[in-house]
Amino acid sequence: MENSLVPLKDTLARARAEISKVIIGQKEVVDLALVAIFTNQHALIEGVPGVAKTLLVRTLGQVLGCEFGRIQFTPDLMPADITGTNIFNLQKNDFTLVRGPIFTTFLLADEINRAPAKTQSALLQAMQERTVTIDRESHVLPPNFTVFATQNPMESEGTYPLAEAQKDRFMLKIRMEAPERSDELILAHRSLGADSPEAVLQRGEVQSVITPQDLVSLRFQMRQVTLREELVAYAVDLVRATRTHESVLVGAGPRASQSLLLASRAWAALAGRDFVTPDDVKHLSQPVLEHRLILRPEFELEGSTVSEAIERILQTVPVPR
Repeated sequence: MENSLVPLKDTLARARAEISKVIIGQKEVVDLALVAIFTNQHALIEGVPGVAKTLLVRTLGQVLGCEFGRIQFTPDLMPADITGTNIFNLQKNDFTLVRGPIFTTFLLADEINRAPAKTQSALLQAMQERTVTIDRESHVLPPNFTVFATQNPMESEGTYPLAEAQKDRFMLKIRMEAPERSDELILAHRSLGADSPEAVLQRGEVQSVITPQDLVSLRFQMRQVTLREELVAYAVDLVRATRTHESVLVGAGPRASQSLLLASRAWAALAGRDFVTPDDVKHLSQPVLEHRLILRPEFELEGSTVSEAIERILQTVPVPR
């Protein structure tokens, strides 16, 4: 990287080192989470229980010096349980705002698809505008407000699928799989002693590498990563191709193009480069596009997947030299 980007490279390296004290393996997951944070976007994390989804977000909050909040979504959760409400104060003879858990920096929306649409929609304004409206009064959220929503891909009973408008608010869909055998062995041994990941985090052994204010400066540095015009056109063409592909019923919108470009630039920075390559764009296509596409029913019946459709689209769009 050029000299002007050295602080960003060093910060990313230190952040990864601190995260690795708690999160064993999962390098790609950690990097995708950092992509969402350093582009000031949101991420949908999909994985079975026990793969450390909550622990990952808590660790990110600690490493990046940001406040962490968690909401466990359930069928009886109401919008006011998320945003907060005004309660009449008898002593002051006035209404007092009791802020909900959404007033934080890193918000973990755990099992978001277990709450009905009305409750899920309480996040929409916050995710897009970083403000919350309570009794017609707007309240500003922290500038680094980031939502990490989780869902279990194996369960459908008692769940409410996310609306397309809400899924489009998430920049990335991060698949969090079970760790490799070697990593799981390390985790098993550590859990038998005093160095379990949860204990390491609780003891304060994970250091903050930056302050919330530094994130603004680091995002500005990331803009200096070169993104050639041909790659901008390539990303746009990939997204547009999803709207005409034979297996896709609903393709991705313009927000997907923006997300793909921002994510590719951040991915290049994580790789220690000050320029974006076509491989960066191709690699980020799956996490950026997968949750935004809907397959035609006849292709779903044949066993086709969205991931396969994206791979076929990547093969049809010419790659710039």
